[in-house]
Amino acid sequence: MTTPTLLVLDADPLPRLGALAGRVRVEHTDEAHLAERLPAADVLLVWDFASHAVRGAWPGGGPRPRWVHTASAGVDHLLCPELAASDTVVTNARGIFDRPIAEYVAALVLAFAKDLPRTLELQREHSWRHRESRTVAGTRAVVVGSGPIGRAIAGTLTALGVRTALTGRTPRPGVHGPEELDRLLARADWVIAAAPLTESTHGMFDARRFGVMQPSAHFVNVGRGGLVVEDALAEALRRRWIAGAALDVFEEEPLSPDSPLWDLPGLVVSPHMSGDTVGWRDELGAQFVQLYELWEAGEQLPNVVDKQRGYVPGH
Repeated sequence: MTTPTLLVLDADPLPRLGALAGRVRVEHTDEAHLAERLPAADVLLVWDFASHAVRGAWPGGGPRPRWVHTASAGVDHLLCPELAASDTVVTNARGIFDRPIAEYVAALVLAFAKDLPRTLELQREHSWRHRESRTVAGTRAVVVGSGPIGRAIAGTLTALGVRTALTGRTPRPGVHGPEELDRLLARADWVIAAAPLTESTHGMFDARRFGVMQPSAHFVNVGRGGLVVEDALAEALRRRWIAGAALDVFEEEPLSPDSPLWDLPGLVVSPHMSGDTVGWRDELGAQFVQLYELWEAGEQLPNVVDKQRGYVPGH
């Protein structure tokens, strides 16, 4: 029996795959050599989940891996027409980031409500300035994206007393459809973007959507950078159409040091870290090992991405 070849698109630190020793031939590659290494691989692990190299390397002649796993929730960075049309199974890291991202969003909501960014500014200025803050209980939130991450965010905000509505691609019990989004935005104190990036969601938060929101509303994006028209958000903040925003993801990452987003009034910038808690890489590695063992045994894999929709269906 031929030993399968696992090709890893590297990023530091490398995944811990010792549990697979002797069962699979593990080879490593960087972006520059990915295309030439693909034909010899049975499985591709996209450990460098920030890389877009798969989209460029996948088209072409020769065999392709039967299974691709990305160590991320989003898959827009690797899907291309050729991969989408192939028989290759694509899986993602669904389940790893739900709770950490929900906690991060709750922290941002509380920080905005309690005016913590301004408190820290005043401390640096040695300025004693008493203010009043808001209570989050009884406020309204709309979470855009009804997958595991969106549901975890909604549950955490509900536990804080926030009246939370969840929206998704398809309406069903507990989930509002896209046709209700504008109505919900107009009443929301907190708007949380947690949707996958697809053709239908790209740029969904544009000038019109920010114009629908209340002047007291805060916007948080922990989904994908492409969900937001960044120039429109900048204009909304400058004109005070909304009270504030927090971005953990961006159209271009890392964010350029000379980007105007750094200095926008009322904007909190974080470097795509909302789901990254202590030990998260080990969890991603352990998850892949579990999936590999299923694949090796010929069993059905969980977290299979619908390559036409761009996410794992069934939620």
